[in-house]
Amino acid sequence: MALQFHRATSDLEIWSASDRGYSFVISHESRSGPGLHGQPGFVASWRPIDLNKPAIRVGGSPFDTFAEAETACEAFLKHLTE
Repeated sequence: MALQFHRATSDLEIWSASDRGYSFVISHESRSGPGLHGQPGFVASWRPIDLNKPAIRVGGSPFDTFAEAETACEAFLKHLTE
């Protein structure tokens, strides 16, 4: 089953999804303008839902497109749960 990302807030470009005990977040960052500032692109991160730990960036971030970030999250979830 694919992760179902939904917009987490209307003010920022942040999407979240969770499955099988893991939470994933994709954020869109830019060097300037409104929103999150950082290296331009879509940054994906994950963390276990039941542990109070900081999120870990998914390798390859930032991605050029949301679809690439989503695919990376799917692949990493598969890796975590196999």
